[in-house]
Formats: sequence, C-alpha cells, structure tokens
Amino acid sequence: MGFRIGQKVVYPNHGIGTIEQIEQKQIGATLLPFYTLRLAANNSLVLVPVPNASEVGLRAPISSGECELLLKTLADDFSSPANDWKDRFKDFSEKMRTGDIFEVANVLKHLTYLSHTKPLSFREQRMLERSRYLVISELAAVCRQPECNVTPRVEDALARACVKHNKRPAKVTAAGAVAGH
Repeated sequence: MGFRIGQKVVYPNHGIGTIEQIEQKQIGATLLPFYTLRLAANNSLVLVPVPNASEVGLRAPISSGECELLLKTLADDFSSPANDWKDRFKDFSEKMRTGDIFEVANVLKHLTYLSHTKPLSFREQRMLERSRYLVISELAAVCRQPECNVTPRVEDALARACVKHNKRPAKVTAAGAVAGH
C-alpha cells in the first residue's frame, strides 16, 4: 500500500502522523525511497523506508465507520488478563507493537480495569497512558473532533466494559478457590 504526501497515517506506538514528503536517500550503494512522517504527538520527524512501511506497521487510520466499532470494542466485556505482571506486560507489549488500534484498545481496556483493582507498575502505568493516547488521538483524527470531545466517549465505553466484567460469574477451580478476577 502506497501513501501520498499530505496523507494521515498511523505509526505503531506513536500514533497519527502526516506524510510530509517522499524522498530518495542514498544508503550505501542503494538509492531508497523514504516517507518523511511528521508525528502529531510531538511534532518530530520519522523516516520510514517505503519498501518496509508495511513491515514497520505503518497504516492508514481506521475508517470513520470503524469509529463506532472501536468504541463498541472498548465497551465489550473481556477475559481476565494473566495474573503475573511479567506475562501480562509481554502480552500487552506485543499487542501494542502490532499497531492494530483494536489490539491497542484491548490493552487499554485491560489496564484500565486493572488500575481500578490495584496500583499498576510504573511500566504498566506508562503503557496505560500510551494506549489511551493512541486510541483517543486516532478517534479524534478520524472523527474530526477535538480530543476533549472524544475522551468522555472513550471513558464511558471503558466504564461499561469494567461494569460488565465485574458482573461476570466467578469461576471456581477444582481446589475451591475463586478464579477469573
């Protein structure tokens, strides 16, 4: 998939950016085309080799029709994450690296729920903030609304997911202990 100058794109783990130019750069003996991408989050420039763009995870933002689907995903119930924070962090890191906003939304949902049940580790807290930013900024860009209008909708969806999750029947293990929460 090729992008054009002026097009909005999503760079995994960094969010929305705009293709400012497509330029040729000499790398050793090879002349390669690069996308010059301006990130909205911090106004920095990133160079992405055109042939590696899909491998890197550079993608077009979701469609406006997918905005409601993303909010619905945020509001849906979910399975309980791993109890061990290292396993959880590894799983969540992999999802964040995919660049798939629906995977990022699932990380946001899980970490939001966990943050209401116990204090998050420093790394999980940073991931919660990053996932929240990525979801809200993409929704705001696609829906052409300021983030301050999108944030309450995201928060409401997350609150509904947490309520649904709390209403799940607890699973009782063979040893008689309650699991699943």
